[in-house]
Amino acid sequence: MGGVTSRDASRSTSHAAASGDASDAVRRPELRADCGSCFGLCCVALPFAKSQDFARNKNAGTPCQNLRDDFRCGIHATLRDDGYRGCTVFDCFGAGQQVSQVTFEGVGWRERPESARAMYEVFPVMRHLHELLWYLTEVLDLDRAGPVHRDARRALDDIERLTRASADEVAAADVPAIRGDVNALLLKASELERAAVPGRKKNHRGADLVGARLRKATLRGATLRGALLVAADLTGADLRSADLIGADLRDAQLAGADLTGAIFLTQAQLNAARGDATTRIPPGLRRPAHWAA
Repeated sequence: MGGVTSRDASRSTSHAAASGDASDAVRRPELRADCGSCFGLCCVALPFAKSQDFARNKNAGTPCQNLRDDFRCGIHATLRDDGYRGCTVFDCFGAGQQVSQVTFEGVGWRERPESARAMYEVFPVMRHLHELLWYLTEVLDLDRAGPVHRDARRALDDIERLTRASADEVAAADVPAIRGDVNALLLKASELERAAVPGRKKNHRGADLVGARLRKATLRGATLRGALLVAADLTGADLRSADLIGADLRDAQLAGADLTGAIFLTQAQLNAARGDATTRIPPGLRRPAHWAA
């Protein structure tokens, strides 16, 4: 779950980076980044290191040099060309506007410098919480996961209450413990959903598949939870109903792959991969604009 970026990175995820597939059922709008309602938190609060994803180093709490006075990115249209590919991958799951407009009631760190440190501390925690809300909402959309719907709803309500708490309460949240509880629900939901897939399902949980040749591989209903699929060739692969939570898809080739019904797949994972017009993606996610036509 990911690196750090410039402010309109989230815009790449949920707005400008999307070419607007016909099936664009938004699961919950508040869990999509609304950069116009954020104080540029992802390009101030978070650090990034000079690499193939970022053109230079930036310390946490230091505004990116490309951040404008209106909290917009000065090179948004050319981020990838200018060496900030990581900015087109990052997704805050709507945490930016939640911290900016709810936790700090619409008063930014430039207007109230004394709140800056607290805002920067809350933002990463809020992002974790919003990511969990995204997954739990998906659990409630999985019909076969009915046996865990009640617990998922309870967990979702608890986390939502926390996201509306004070800055001190959010910053003090025990994210690892919350993640642990939610992960047990997600795992059970995945098992229930994938049980309906006929045949034996492959288990590649946590596998090192960096650069693996999986062209046209049959991975329907497989578990790829936390798998390292960096630069893997998944051209034409059948990934229907596969569990992809936490899978590292950076530069994975998804041209012609079928991701219909993929479980716990996020927009950030798609943005990090390489697909094309023939890649089939689940409703609610968008085809990244930088994918080949």
